[in-house]
Amino acid sequence: MIFNDLDLDNWKSLEINVDTLWLINERDKSGKHSNVYHGNFIPQIPYQLISRYTKENDIVLDSFMGSGTTLYECEKLNRKFIGLDINKDIIDFVKTKMTNSNNDKFDIQECDVVNNKVFDEKIQISLKKFDSKSVQFAIMHPPYMDIIKFTNLENDLSQISDLSTFVKIFNKAITNTVNYLEKNRYFAIVIGDIYKNSEVIPLAFYVLDNIKRNFKVKLKGIVVKNIEGNRGKLGQKNIWKFRALKSDYFIFKHEYILVFKKEF
Repeated sequence: MIFNDLDLDNWKSLEINVDTLWLINERDKSGKHSNVYHGNFIPQIPYQLISRYTKENDIVLDSFMGSGTTLYECEKLNRKFIGLDINKDIIDFVKTKMTNSNNDKFDIQECDVVNNKVFDEKIQISLKKFDSKSVQFAIMHPPYMDIIKFTNLENDLSQISDLSTFVKIFNKAITNTVNYLEKNRYFAIVIGDIYKNSEVIPLAFYVLDNIKRNFKVKLKGIVVKNIEGNRGKLGQKNIWKFRALKSDYFIFKHEYILVFKKEF
C-alpha cells in the first residue's frame, strides 16, 4: 500500500471503512464544516478516501470544490489541496473560511473545468505553487444535472437537463482532471441518481459506463452511501413514506462513490 501511510501494524484500530455499504448516522459538523450550501457532500466521504489513497503532503485535487468540504478534510489530514470551481461566490466564501489557515497548503482557483485551455492554465498555477507536475488523488462531486442550479453560467453542469449532453460535457471535466493525476493513483466520483419525468435516471451508471468506455482505468469500488440525518427528510419520514405508498416510487436515500485507478 505505497499510496497511503496507514499504520497496518495497528489495523484493527483504524477507522477506515472498506465495506461497499456506508451507513452514516449524521454528517460531521466539526471544524470548518457547515451545511450551508445546497449539494455539498458529507465530510466523512473525503475523510475516508483521502486517508485510504494518499499520504501526508500529497496533493488532492477537487474539480468541483463547492463549499470546501474536501479542503477542510485535507487540512485536518495534512494534505495539500487544489480546489477548482466555476462559482466565484462560493470561492469567496471558502477563502473567508481559510483566512487563518496555512496558505502554503492550499490553492483555490475560479475555473470552468470543462474548458481544457482554462483548466490547464489554472491547474498549472496551482501546481507551480507546490513545485509539482501532478496530483496524487482527485475527487469529483459534480451537480446531478439540473436538480440544483448553482449558477447561471453557460458551462455550469447544473444548467444541463439532457442526460446525454450531461455525460458528454462531464466527460471533459473528467479528462481534464485525470490528465493531471499520477499514473497508478486513484480518483473518485461521488454521484447520485435523479428522478425526472416520472422515472429514475441512474446517472451514476451512465457516468460509470462512460468512464469505462473512454479511459484506461480499473474500477476499484462502487460504494453505496446512505446518511440518515438528511435535513431535507429529517422528521418527515412518515410523510415521505405516505407519498411513496400513494404513488409508485421508492425514496432516494443513497449516493454512489465510484473509485478508479488510473493506468495511463
